[in-house]
Amino acid sequence: MRKRRSLLFAPGDDLRKISKAAQSAADCVILELEDGVALNRKAEARQVINEALHTIDFGPREKLVRLNPIGSEFFEDDFRQTIDGHPDSYVIPKAESAFDIAEFSDQLAHAERDRGWQVGGIRLIILIETPKGVMNLRELAQSTLRLEALMFGAEDLAGAVGAVRSKAGWEVFYARSAVVTAAAAYDLQAIDQIYADFNDTAGLAEDCAFARQLGYSGKIAIHPRQIETINTAFSPNAAEIERAERLMKAFSEQQASGKGAFVFEGKMVDQPMIRQAQRILG
Repeated sequence: MRKRRSLLFAPGDDLRKISKAAQSAADCVILELEDGVALNRKAEARQVINEALHTIDFGPREKLVRLNPIGSEFFEDDFRQTIDGHPDSYVIPKAESAFDIAEFSDQLAHAERDRGWQVGGIRLIILIETPKGVMNLRELAQSTLRLEALMFGAEDLAGAVGAVRSKAGWEVFYARSAVVTAAAAYDLQAIDQIYADFNDTAGLAEDCAFARQLGYSGKIAIHPRQIETINTAFSPNAAEIERAERLMKAFSEQQASGKGAFVFEGKMVDQPMIRQAQRILG
């Protein structure tokens, strides 16, 4: 899978901002057709995104398009007018039905065959941001082999359940945990919610640290100034890498000598510790 620490939203109707995002330090750029685009600018945004996909060099950054929700009046036009730009992935907001995701995957397969592209090459990320989405996590996580990540959307979820947003975020903690657990269960990446105050770097760093502690591997960015903080938070530091290397060396030595369980730096080693070290080392 691609590295997806930072996923930067760029409004689909602003070619200048898309160009700047394509030169940023973000791992991924999400070309936005949903909430970040006014209703009367959807058609223009499709044209701008199509132009961007054909003309802008995104370098190593993943190019994603966030469509409007499946079943909305905008969805089919969004897809039809962006597919020829061959985005790397599509982001599906307000995902609730595994059947709908599977059907869209089939629609993608037809488009890929018609254009002579590798079938399955365009990947999917789905946004879990409604009560039904949270309740249907198991089915959604298994909806298609194209699926590579679950993304958590706290703002829409809080509005749907009538919760009052707080900095601590306990009102969405159940769903935030459920998303990362489902991602781990089905070998998917888990991408965390936005941090709305892009001027609060300290608060963002704290939120990133907590998300990583929960098991998230990346976070949505709504402003370029958030990227450095997010990338740093979701990258192992030198001490973590060094410790993981020592642990894997000790594990190899113990395996070679025929020993199973062993103590490393005062702690009994188990398989979750080994898997965590392997993740750190990539």
